[in-house]
Amino acid sequence: MSVSGIVLVTGGAGYIGSHLVTQLLAAGRPVRVLDNLTFGGAGLLVHFSNPSFEFLHGDTGCLDDVDQALEGVTSVVHLAAIVGDPACAQAPELAHEVNVRGAQLICDTAIKAGIRRFVFASTCSNYGRMNDPDKIVNEESPLSPVSLYADQKVGFEKYLFENATGGFEPVVLRFATAYGLSGRPRFDLTVNEFTRELTLKRKLQIYGRQFWRPYAHAADLAAACRLALDADSDKVKARAFNVGDTNENFQKETLVRMIVEELGPEHDLIEYVDKEEDPRDYRVDFTRVRETLGFRPTRTVREGIREIARAIRSRMIIDPDNRLYRNV
Repeated sequence: MSVSGIVLVTGGAGYIGSHLVTQLLAAGRPVRVLDNLTFGGAGLLVHFSNPSFEFLHGDTGCLDDVDQALEGVTSVVHLAAIVGDPACAQAPELAHEVNVRGAQLICDTAIKAGIRRFVFASTCSNYGRMNDPDKIVNEESPLSPVSLYADQKVGFEKYLFENATGGFEPVVLRFATAYGLSGRPRFDLTVNEFTRELTLKRKLQIYGRQFWRPYAHAADLAAACRLALDADSDKVKARAFNVGDTNENFQKETLVRMIVEELGPEHDLIEYVDKEEDPRDYRVDFTRVRETLGFRPTRTVREGIREIARAIRSRMIIDPDNRLYRNV
């Protein structure tokens, strides 16, 4: 499938969205962003002189905003969300409004508008906790959401697949835990937060050193969205894809060891707190996205650690504790 016409990116001013907008424009795609700018829009300012870029300030939960955003659009990448377990737990009513009601509204309106390709940013957190710690989960494994955030993602995946009739082609991308810089930096993500703390020579407490997560750079997650937009219908319609690299599954203790190796011997700054129970503990297989979409990550966690450390040390990011750089 070759995408033509306007691509709507909801949440395009966000952590992954700012990468995706840049990549789409660089590929010659006209892009429209719908975003309420909860965390500002600095990451998009560079595009305002580009005639192929359009920005709409609004909400996915407002029908007027959604109607305007979808006018003339041929495909959608739906990134807008209250993202992460802590943010959803802190504001459950808002999370429902955005992650459930708003998501369904833009889906329903897109179907009525005749839009075919609808790419949805989901999460590997949907897998919850592995029943067998020696096994790696894939897209056919049971979904066991253990947080409000993951439960809402699982619910909307089901909603999309139930509506995958006729010409409507939803594609679900289950993102690994993101890291790295973007136009809207985040320092409430594991790799970024740990690297910030040790770069600034602060004490770092690690809870549950043994628990597994997969990791992927925000720019690579954005690239997967582009691949999902272009893929043939028979390969992606009503299918889910884990997005990441099987070799980039790590335990927290391994992450810390890599950071120490990159930054220097800071062992006296690290305190491990034993935690035997964690509802989220999963290793993920990413074969499907590699074989079906040709997805190849361009960066590793080690490179992400260096990237974050350089940005802080060089003072390119003056205040890595800025409230805008975290979701809660």
